[in-house]
Amino acid sequence: MSRNNALERVETYFQGGEFFTDLAALVAFETESQNPDQAPILGQYLTDAMVPRLEALGFECVLHKNPDAGGGPILTGARIEDPSLPTILTYGHGDVVLAQTEQWREGLRPFELIEEGDRLYGRGTADNKVQHLINLAALESVLAVRGRLGFNVKFVIEMSEEIGSPGLAEFMEANKDRLKSDVLIASDGPRLQPDRATMFMGARGGISFDLTLDLREGAHHSGNWGGLLADPAIILSHAIASICNARGQIQIPAWRPTSLTDDIRAAINELPVNDGNDPKVDEDWGEESLTPNERVYGWNSFAILAMTSGVPEAPVNAIAAKARATCQLRYVVGTKPEDILPALRRHLDQHGFQQVQIEQHERAFFPATRLDPANPWVKYVEDSLTRTSGQKPHILPNLAGSLPNDCFADILGLPTVWVPHSYLGCSQHAPNEHVLKSVCQDSLRLMAGLFWDIGTGAP
Repeated sequence: MSRNNALERVETYFQGGEFFTDLAALVAFETESQNPDQAPILGQYLTDAMVPRLEALGFECVLHKNPDAGGGPILTGARIEDPSLPTILTYGHGDVVLAQTEQWREGLRPFELIEEGDRLYGRGTADNKVQHLINLAALESVLAVRGRLGFNVKFVIEMSEEIGSPGLAEFMEANKDRLKSDVLIASDGPRLQPDRATMFMGARGGISFDLTLDLREGAHHSGNWGGLLADPAIILSHAIASICNARGQIQIPAWRPTSLTDDIRAAINELPVNDGNDPKVDEDWGEESLTPNERVYGWNSFAILAMTSGVPEAPVNAIAAKARATCQLRYVVGTKPEDILPALRRHLDQHGFQQVQIEQHERAFFPATRLDPANPWVKYVEDSLTRTSGQKPHILPNLAGSLPNDCFADILGLPTVWVPHSYLGCSQHAPNEHVLKSVCQDSLRLMAGLFWDIGTGAP
């Protein structure tokens, strides 16, 4: 039995239709963690879909109550072949964002896997059900061919990632011994290009908050009071304009990172910004001195997610009393997360916007992380993926998005290597979410090859 046999077996799994059937079964669980009515389904995904499959692989599974009352359950599993062997920790999340059922294209339904050409549509396909399914199937293939893995595996599946992973950090702190491993190898997020593997070793952090201005009780006629009453929307717009200039360059010194070193620049400037099918990059937007790659992977970005004043759907001739903007900062390593909002407060006060209030969202967000690309595990995974695919993967020091990598990197102290199985155009978090069959097929082979190689000798 050989590495090629493991790749052939996982290929048969895909070509014979088992992959489609398994993914359809996972998508059918309506695991919307943002919808309190679906809380019972979160547990059912673990007990009905994950536990039987893991136990069949020889995992000892434990279902844990989330230490945060607002979070869903957490499943851990361990398959220990020999304590002297290396131990791989892997991760997935079974929860999804809200279905947005009415906004899906005709003929598509969020919780039914529907095939159209190279696309498999369904909520949670790209994020994250297909990703941990692929890794499980790859482990099954290696075990079936070799009769053993040749390493130990521990699995964590949470059900609250889409609400910021509440309780996950506390769970990791309390279960360090249970989860002790040598490396995290997991899958989430997109490839940079569909036809080429991607690796990333960390992620940008994220924090969201509201800026609000409440000037008085009720709105007042714009003819009688225009020019006499301060307009909260205008004041708030100027406050926001002080945070970023007209091309989106951040003006708060504490929000401008110092971690974009020459080696990080060299790593990220070799990469494509998108796969050619996404919106055209606005070259004149963002930090003027940086390349597009440096802006998205090596710098911080501020965004306004929503703004309201008055009644936008039915405007009237009145000076509004209140204005609100929902904002977000994505930030890289080198930014002090504990000083993000205090720095904003100082900045607004210095610019005369003392009345503007900052309201941090209750939903937790993820700190920034980044692993040194010279880590031996990075080279090992790179070599394995190259051997299987025949081409070197794209290697990112950190993902542009956010995920709970700090739980593994900072709390458990692990090197972290992520191999994503989706692509940039997957409509993640949006209507018509989908994965590409071609990427799934390729990813199954890549992960089977990687797990086979780890079983023959890890770094």
